[in-house]
Amino acid sequence: MRSPRLAALELRRFGRGKLPRAALVALLLLPLLYGALYLWSFWDPYSRLDRIPVALVNDDRGTTADGKRLTAGDDITEGLRDSRVFDWHEVSAAQARAGVEDGTYYLSLTMPADFSARIASSGGDSPETGALQVRTNDANNYIVGQISRTVFGEVRTAASTKASRSFLDKMFISFSDIHGATVEAADGADDLSGGIGKAEKGSKDLADGLKDAKKGSGKLSKGLKTLDSGAGDLETGSRQVANGTQALADKVNGFAGPLAPFLKDNEKTIGDTAQLVADSAKVVDTHLATLVKAAPTAAEGAHTASDALAAVYLARCEDQVLDDPACADLKKAKDSAADVAVVADDLNTLIADQDGDLKTLRTNLATLRTKAQELADRAPNLSEDLDDAVKQVNALNTGAAKVADGAKALHAGLGTANTGAGSLNQGVGELKNGAEDLNGGMFKLVDGSGKLAGGLHDGAARIPDYDKDARDARTAVMADPVKLVSQDMHKAANYGTGFAPYFIPLSLWVGAMVAYMLIAPMNRRALAAGSSAWRIALAGWLPVVAIGILQTTALMTVLHWAIGLEMARAAGTVGFLFLVSACFAALVQWLNARFGAAGRILVLALLMLQLTSAGGTYPVQTSPGFFNAIHPFLPMSYVVEALRRLITGGGLEPVAYACVVLVAFTAGALALTALSARRRQVWTLDRLHPELSL
Repeated sequence: MRSPRLAALELRRFGRGKLPRAALVALLLLPLLYGALYLWSFWDPYSRLDRIPVALVNDDRGTTADGKRLTAGDDITEGLRDSRVFDWHEVSAAQARAGVEDGTYYLSLTMPADFSARIASSGGDSPETGALQVRTNDANNYIVGQISRTVFGEVRTAASTKASRSFLDKMFISFSDIHGATVEAADGADDLSGGIGKAEKGSKDLADGLKDAKKGSGKLSKGLKTLDSGAGDLETGSRQVANGTQALADKVNGFAGPLAPFLKDNEKTIGDTAQLVADSAKVVDTHLATLVKAAPTAAEGAHTASDALAAVYLARCEDQVLDDPACADLKKAKDSAADVAVVADDLNTLIADQDGDLKTLRTNLATLRTKAQELADRAPNLSEDLDDAVKQVNALNTGAAKVADGAKALHAGLGTANTGAGSLNQGVGELKNGAEDLNGGMFKLVDGSGKLAGGLHDGAARIPDYDKDARDARTAVMADPVKLVSQDMHKAANYGTGFAPYFIPLSLWVGAMVAYMLIAPMNRRALAAGSSAWRIALAGWLPVVAIGILQTTALMTVLHWAIGLEMARAAGTVGFLFLVSACFAALVQWLNARFGAAGRILVLALLMLQLTSAGGTYPVQTSPGFFNAIHPFLPMSYVVEALRRLITGGGLEPVAYACVVLVAFTAGALALTALSARRRQVWTLDRLHPELSL
């Protein structure tokens, strides 16, 4: 009898009676308990997080920053209420602590009293980190704690981003302020550069001026030295003058005592005498003038008269007796005329020789006449003039004394000035040297100020000046500089879809395992008839393959139409699962055929090894080394990888490779089952009396 017919006869056996039929139905629906029912239980748990009670404590008192009210706790509370991530219960800190402890709440989130103040401190001198406090209790539920860490991490990020935006906005405003201040500083540096240029010119002028001042101070020092020497002479002379005026004042005061009454009593006499002197001087002056004019004529007339008398005498008396009285008188007259002529010559000669003295005399006579006239005019007031003269002499004496004292002080002062002038000359020399150094430094400063102005202009050009829109854009980027741009190439629709590649092969393995609890791994009729080992193996394998196909069809129908599993390649998924069912059936058949009752235990053990090493939940790389070592040698590892590509999409290389591996496992298991069938055709005592029967 052929293997397919033997398989059909094995399946027909389940149609005899109600209990076999119920067993077959239970066998077909069993994978649903592991696949559909289990996946359904946590198909999309994240969509129902709003049913989880969580305590929310807002103790934040708020704060004031830059004149604005900041209430970060209220903002977060409002945002959480709107998000409906959890079933939030706003309670006190004590109620939250007690609720998390007794399981009323799965966890709690607390905003402390200084939460806003700490956030606002980011813009101050002592920035502090604001802390959101989360309390969990894994004794309530470990997974909820894990979920809360993700959710609250997002809450923390949002709060940090908001705080960062406020801080960065201030920073960008500061950039604008710095830009403006730098521009002003650059303009000021330009003015400074111009001013320093003028100062450099001024310092040069100062140096030149101090050079001239040095020369002048040298001259001043020498002049003051000479002046000091002259002041010494002045002091000596003025002292002598003061002594003289003192002596004069003493004499005048001595004479004025007795002279004043005399002048008062004889003012008229003195006036008359002075007038007489003035008049006499005038007469003398007049006669002197007449004398000077008449002297030459008189001399000439005297000679003429003398000559005439001499001629008369000669004519009348030359031949006469000498004792003639007439002649004697004439002779006397002649001699007298001769004497007069001599005197006239002498006078004329004297006047001629003393012409300068006579002029001086006449000048003095004029002065005498003027002074005498003045005296005559002042004679009535001589006593009053004497008093005035005494006062003036005393005033002169007092002034002379003051002049002497002043000359002394001047001499002392000029001595000090002379010393100061020397110091001044030395100081001006030092100033001149300093001014020259200043000029050199100012020249460098001009160059440096130009570079400073240029650098400030360059710096101002490099410092950003943001307007409100640019500031908002940059604040948003810097507050959250790294965005998670998630590009899920083949995204699973939900949590259940992601785990389906893991639980579907689990359910099919369980289905094959239970099927071989009801169906013999090797057909007894074929064994009894002595059929070939391959026919026996196929006869025991094909019924379970048929049941596996029905199980797969029922499972995938429920998953797709009832639960909502969407598959990128539905036909490919179902066809591949048919191959998986065939492979699992071959493996379970061989273990049961080869090891008998112990094989059922080995089937469970192999299932556990596959579940723990297939990487169905966490990547296998996260498992201990043992599971990484057995991962490549178990079929479920390839089944899970292939189902992920078939359900969620992606390249088919893992699917093709898995098909090859499953075919190899199937062929190998059937060959081993055939080998076991050959061995079962020989009866032994162990077969007649097995040690263990299940």
